[in-house]
Amino acid sequence: FSPAVSNEVPEHPCVSPVSNHVYERRLIEKYIAENGTDPVNNQPLSEEQLIDIKVAHPIRPKPPSATSIPAILKALQDEWDAVMLHSFTLRQQLQTTRQELSHALYQHDAACRVIARLTKEVTAAREALATLKPQAGLIVPQAVPSAQPNVAGAGEAMDLGELAGMTPEIIQKLQDKATVLTTERKKRGKTVPEELVKPEELSKYRQVASHVGLHSASIPGILALDLCPSDTNKILTGGADKNVIVFDKSSEQILATLKGHTKKVTSVVFHPSQDLVFSASPDTTIRIWSVPNASCVQVVRAHEGSVTGLSLHATGDYLLSSSDDQYWAFSDIQTGRVLTKVTDESSGCALTCAQFHPDGLIFGTGTMDSQIKIWDLKERTNVANFPGHSGPITSIAFSENGYYLATAADDSSVKLWDLRKLKNFKTLQLDNNFEVKSLIFDQSGTYLALGGTDVQIYICKQWTEILHFTGEGLWGAWGGNGTNPLGIVIVDRFPSPEHSGLTTGVAFGHHAKFIASTGMDRSLKFYSL
Repeated sequence: FSPAVSNEVPEHPCVSPVSNHVYERRLIEKYIAENGTDPVNNQPLSEEQLIDIKVAHPIRPKPPSATSIPAILKALQDEWDAVMLHSFTLRQQLQTTRQELSHALYQHDAACRVIARLTKEVTAAREALATLKPQAGLIVPQAVPSAQPNVAGAGEAMDLGELAGMTPEIIQKLQDKATVLTTERKKRGKTVPEELVKPEELSKYRQVASHVGLHSASIPGILALDLCPSDTNKILTGGADKNVIVFDKSSEQILATLKGHTKKVTSVVFHPSQDLVFSASPDTTIRIWSVPNASCVQVVRAHEGSVTGLSLHATGDYLLSSSDDQYWAFSDIQTGRVLTKVTDESSGCALTCAQFHPDGLIFGTGTMDSQIKIWDLKERTNVANFPGHSGPITSIAFSENGYYLATAADDSSVKLWDLRKLKNFKTLQLDNNFEVKSLIFDQSGTYLALGGTDVQIYICKQWTEILHFTGEGLWGAWGGNGTNPLGIVIVDRFPSPEHSGLTTGVAFGHHAKFIASTGMDRSLKFYSL
């Protein structure tokens, strides 16, 4: 039989129930797709209605022209010629592609060499510029007498010409650490640890201990506070008496008294994994101490003025410092060498504080003229500025989530900044003449603590106050069942849990199980349930 359309023996015959005609399935499907009807009677027809016919596939006869031997030979010759021509064309294309690839590789290699040479020249120019600045009268290097002349590196002041520079290996190390930390943060997402103290519980915290004998009574005042990240029972304080104290909260014993600074200690930092602590002072030095030996192992002389800020990089190998000599410096803790030292020549203003972002590739500095500056560490450039405060910046803190920056100044306010949008999204306006000396987020980024005139704890995202220690008592701001429409209830009240002077430092224990604070009344206080 022959199909109605092609009049040839079909390969896949099928019958239409509409007209009962046989069609080649390939042809009838195309016709239905174009017209939607049966070709014979133009009745509506769909592919689903077609019925396949099972037949033994016939062998198509070859055309008469292909049955003779000369015709077969000619067909084979034509096919051979076509294959040879195609092969020749492919070989030509392959040769052309090889030449283009070789040319591109040479260009890439030349570009890499030029970039490496230019990078080397830029680094050399920056170091030369840093060397020339003292001669231009920007700063005058002065050798600072050392309290421990026998300490390695303590006998001479760091010459700006001796800056070691940011080598490609150091920059790669910083980048690798940032990549690891960013990946870990993305894995954690927005989840908070189950062990983290809930806001309802934290709002009930009260003073559980107060220690006043850590520092000298003749020169009262604890000016700096830090907790060991790996063991928050270890407390580090710096005092107006020039001493650095390591205190154990669980045993209530002093582990080490570190003496060497010639002026008060204004910044302290605990190393997260080694038995090292760091301290900074207006005596222009940064000291690196060994806790077990209670001795100074390095003196970093990065500045010609008072050191106002100190922050440890996430690698645990480098220190960031700021100074009222208008410079920030990046130093190697193993060698005590200053790797790079930068100032913002356009502003020419003293720096008041410095803090690394959790990933360590950027950091923030505060200035005397109320500016917050964000810096790119690898490029040593100022990449963003946050204006809005009035008065010197007193403290800055980055949240562990990597997005939020909290800043405080002598204007009785705390501003919250979104680093993704580079803008201020919340301002916590405090009482008139309220001084903020310390800002810190807890390790999960859930709570923000501020210390100054008194101690206040805020819950992030809502940015509402849930705990407030005052000279009169403790006030909580958390409804007992979370449904209080005013959101404010008195949790407890008892005699003076707050410092009698300014609070100079505040810190969270592990999972916010306790809060620690220090003050000008030379007391170290702990708060918990």
